[in-house]
Amino acid sequence: MKRVLIVTYYWPPAGGPGVQRWLKFVKYLPEFEIEPIVYIPENPHYPIQDASLVDEIPDTITIVKAPIWEPYGLAGIFSKKKTQRISSGIITDKEPGFLERMMLAIRGNLFIPDARKFWVSPSIKHIGKLLDKEKIDTVITTGPPHSLHLIGLGLKKQHNIRWIADFRDPWTQIGYHKKLRLSTWAKRKHLKLEKLVLQQADQLIATSKTTSRDLEKIGDTQVLTITNGYDHAHNPDVPKDTTFSLAHIGSLLSGRNPRVLWQALQELCADNENFSKDLRLNFSGVVGEEIKEDLRKCGLFDKAEFLGYISHDEAVQMQHRSQVLLLLEIDSPETMGIIPGKLFEYWVSKRPILGIGPAGWEVAEMIHTTQSGSVFTPKDKDRIKNVLLSWYSAFTSETGLHTNAVGIAAYARRELTKQLANLLHGDRT
Repeated sequence: MKRVLIVTYYWPPAGGPGVQRWLKFVKYLPEFEIEPIVYIPENPHYPIQDASLVDEIPDTITIVKAPIWEPYGLAGIFSKKKTQRISSGIITDKEPGFLERMMLAIRGNLFIPDARKFWVSPSIKHIGKLLDKEKIDTVITTGPPHSLHLIGLGLKKQHNIRWIADFRDPWTQIGYHKKLRLSTWAKRKHLKLEKLVLQQADQLIATSKTTSRDLEKIGDTQVLTITNGYDHAHNPDVPKDTTFSLAHIGSLLSGRNPRVLWQALQELCADNENFSKDLRLNFSGVVGEEIKEDLRKCGLFDKAEFLGYISHDEAVQMQHRSQVLLLLEIDSPETMGIIPGKLFEYWVSKRPILGIGPAGWEVAEMIHTTQSGSVFTPKDKDRIKNVLLSWYSAFTSETGLHTNAVGIAAYARRELTKQLANLLHGDRT
């Protein structure tokens, strides 16, 4: 049995898709003769928590914890709400006030690559002792936070290990990086560290083909794509909504505000009284105030329900209940390679997906290939209306609205873990 150390910041009870990626890998790796050991912070600052994910941690897994110091506690003295939002990577499109500008400048220029940098040196020492004790020769670091890759870099320099760096999101190419109010010196520092990680790691993994290509250009090296996926274990038997419900799972902030969708729905409601009576909008997670205001302007606010953050189990049930699932992304070249983790679970729910995002969005091809819905740009209002009318017609028919994604078996968590296991056992193809 090969032993592998996984260095991750986000782990249950932290919530969100970044947690689930490695939680599921850890679940299935033993089936492929690999014993994972997970290294996590002892006292982390998790902006979002989901206690239900704790139950999914395998009992047989060894978890090693080490203390971490994070500056968010000090920043919280000035504004706890703004600190929590920035620490979770949520940066709005609105022009920030003085306090938020100051906090962003500190975050981007002093804490490079991020505020978890203070965990790097202690972790290199702690893991260095662990490697010999547990007979570990392979270390995987997963980011963000990308400071964890510096742990892998330090271990690589000091020990004879194989180091794999997993990029769940881009580093300098991610959309909010430009909003960190970086100085010229800080920009160079980020780029230098990013390139160093890309060139020194023995193997690189990314969650989309677009991100892999971008990282390959920066590091002049090969990157393997292993996407996120779905787990067959989450397939609840729940009745479908009796209303024509459109649901969005997860945070929906101003940058992802699909104004074209609200306008299309406003016009459909004005033209079709039955459509207006049946329409419901359901949101889980944080919803930006600008979005709520646009819903009011379009006469849709009274049709909306805001559930706040819900557990992963509740999110899965919501996906299976809803008539249509919304997949929304910022209209920007930087987001073309972002594949929301919810896409894969959307597929299993057998509900049609309405996607709105940038031209060339990698998700569009995936949804087209799997015949699981339709994807539009913010300029496609009439096409969005036509699709919604078609789905509403199916909803009101005797057979109801159904879809069944094809060719998605390769995205099952176990199959994705098999790809990772092949890499860990030495197959780099």
